[in-house]
Amino acid sequence: MAIIKKFEDIVAWQAARELNNKIGAIIDAGKLKQNYRLINQIDGSAGSIMDNIAEGFVRSGNREFLQFLYISKGSCGEFRSQLYRAIDRKYVSQEEFDELYNMALKRIIMLQKLIDYLEQSELKGTKYRGRN
Repeated sequence: MAIIKKFEDIVAWQAARELNNKIGAIIDAGKLKQNYRLINQIDGSAGSIMDNIAEGFVRSGNREFLQFLYISKGSCGEFRSQLYRAIDRKYVSQEEFDELYNMALKRIIMLQKLIDYLEQSELKGTKYRGRN
């Protein structure tokens, strides 16, 4: 596996950014009406997915990275729950819901695969180079 030097190269981060942009377009189109609390929460959880991948990676240690990947995964679950609120209030169509929900599920799978890899890896991160 290639060494990743910056978080922007992580496929899971790129996918999370795509999800964030998709919900951002729905928010910007005014589809969530003026439910500012839901807008803030769904935008925040979508952003949290990518932000936690980035923050965990730049800490340069696998233990910290794993912790933030789990938080990112949790944000995916939160995002999916908020999607139910959006569809229940008819802010999004069934098609939009299905697309976003499936995107979120795919991100969870990606994150879990990355978590599994890191948990089995002997690499500890650049923070721990030269340490036993």
